[in-house]
Amino acid sequence: MGSSKIKQTSTFFGIWAVRAAFLLAILGWGVGFYGPPIYLAEVAQRTNWPLSLISLAVTLHFLVGTLVILNLPCLYARVGLPATTVCGAVITAIGVVGWASAQQPWHLFLAGTLTGLGWVTMGAVAVNTIVATWYHKRRPSALSKAYNGASVGGVIFSPLWVALIGILGFTGAASIVGVTVIIIVLLLARYVFTKTPANIGQAPDGNSSGATTVRQHATQSSQTLPGAALWRNWAFITLSAGMAIGLFAQIGLLAHLFNIFSPLIGAQQMGWLMGLGTACAIGGRTIAARAVQRLGNRRAVAAGGYVVQALGTATLLLSGADNVWLLTLGIMLFGSGIGNATSIPPLVAQSDFASEDVPRVVALTVAIAQGTYAFAPAFFGLLQSNAPGHSGAGQDMFFATAMGIQILAAAAYLAYRGPHTMSDLQRS
Repeated sequence: MGSSKIKQTSTFFGIWAVRAAFLLAILGWGVGFYGPPIYLAEVAQRTNWPLSLISLAVTLHFLVGTLVILNLPCLYARVGLPATTVCGAVITAIGVVGWASAQQPWHLFLAGTLTGLGWVTMGAVAVNTIVATWYHKRRPSALSKAYNGASVGGVIFSPLWVALIGILGFTGAASIVGVTVIIIVLLLARYVFTKTPANIGQAPDGNSSGATTVRQHATQSSQTLPGAALWRNWAFITLSAGMAIGLFAQIGLLAHLFNIFSPLIGAQQMGWLMGLGTACAIGGRTIAARAVQRLGNRRAVAAGGYVVQALGTATLLLSGADNVWLLTLGIMLFGSGIGNATSIPPLVAQSDFASEDVPRVVALTVAIAQGTYAFAPAFFGLLQSNAPGHSGAGQDMFFATAMGIQILAAAAYLAYRGPHTMSDLQRS
């Protein structure tokens, strides 16, 4: 009996938890983040409803998700992460079929509500919670690997949606994807998410002494912030502001880059460049994870990512219509920070707050960010269409505004200097 137990727990199960979180991120972002632009195009083509009406359903999709994000820590405490995630997958699948079969505008808004409520249970808070259960000292590297699933979700699902819709139609594609998501999430919940270090006799990080040191240091270095005290805390204010405005610029750019440059260089070439930008996000996450381990200051790493994105935006502004090399460089620089916008803030929360507050801080910052960036596509669209002067003035203002917001996001992260950094955690 004893030897059997040792055999079962000799391999650190956290490795499988990271892999499961990676797969969950592929599904969550593939259906809930990269899917809506395709849903919008398909609904518009099928119904001829005003684009503004369908866009409003997409905005609703992102806004209602904030309600679930805010309550995810409570849901995890009451019904558990496995049950919450499975319910979210089912609701998402029903909602996607609703997008495909909507016959009236109110059907569309109901579908947007369902997908918005469901996909966030497979998003940033879920990934962070899964990884945080198993990793403390090695969390930066583990989170980086898990969050790469978000980028891979874009690489896989964007062409997959198009191919499936072409073969099966939108309703058929939505049904196949929905059923597949439910089955995979059920399996992950049954065989991975139900396990914790405590119930299988393992310690976080696979090393009890190292994990305990990190946990104790974080608890001693920070006081808990119950109730409204968190909202008055400068560390929380700067973290949530940096994440929200940074993602606002990022989502605004992503929503319009294809429309801006595809008429100039061709849709197929621009599609490849957008894919290249998504691939650069994976490399950017890897570099950032190593920088966190070596430099220690997580806020500095986050700010550096936005400075690089701002350089990329400036390059896009200068690229014009005929310089494909500058355009490629700009998209690569901008793309390198796409993943870090969601993976670095939970790491900042781990270093700046008491361990008891981290789940709440992560949920609140993600909710604030999603509620903010939901309006980014509309804002940047109005910026282009209402710019005065010559025909290129709208695009100039578009990129200049995005660059200014990115610099502001970097400044927000640097506006707080905490009493402890990752270097402290490692030295302890």
